[in-house]
Amino acid sequence: MSAWFERLEQALAAGEAVAVATVVAGMGLGGKMLVWPDGRCEGELPTPALTAAVREAALALFGGADADRRTFTVGDQVSDVFIEVLAPPPRLIIVGAVHLAIPLVRFARILGFHTTVVDARPVFATPERFAEADRLLVGWPDDILPTLALDAGCHVAVLSHDDKLDVPALWVALNSPARYIGALGSRKTMAKRAQRLRELGATDEQLARIHNPIGLDLGGRRAEEIALAIMAEIVAVRNGRRL
Repeated sequence: MSAWFERLEQALAAGEAVAVATVVAGMGLGGKMLVWPDGRCEGELPTPALTAAVREAALALFGGADADRRTFTVGDQVSDVFIEVLAPPPRLIIVGAVHLAIPLVRFARILGFHTTVVDARPVFATPERFAEADRLLVGWPDDILPTLALDAGCHVAVLSHDDKLDVPALWVALNSPARYIGALGSRKTMAKRAQRLRELGATDEQLARIHNPIGLDLGGRRAEEIALAIMAEIVAVRNGRRL
């Protein structure tokens, strides 16, 4: 087994996103390189210039298309390179084991999300209610969320409607690179939360990251309809739509 393939296996086993670049025609045919979102590379292509160009092209794919085929010209040499991003499934972290969270887990799973439900109230956070969740964690969000390594592949939906849970959860999420942060509740409720968050040190720029009221305005009132609206908003954010 080649060293690059072993390293790729290790990255995927660790849940890391990584791009695989393969020269499919021209100079360096068969050459391979791994690129991580933080810019790290492993493996080299025939020239430093080609390596640098492919690295930049791979970095541009993270958070966008899953694959691309590009032609690179270095001097009088041409290389066709196929770049594919291999990434763990997107994650949805749900704070609050409320009734709404049940259909939200179901819809998220259908869309390929890894789902985690967090709540400090064991009477709500039961395996019977959340049999479809990938993980069910009983504890305070400010204790649990920091252990979940929130990254750009994470989406946080704060649903408990209890400030003892919601405010700490939002504070942790705002200090992470989570791609999406949404909070259930009226604008009046959110204004009170925002004041609490400012007291903790949140800036206006951070607070602007919170989608509230959570979900697209589809006009629905049933739990399933609200869950659909939340997932629609998350999908829109993942696809770069301005909301």
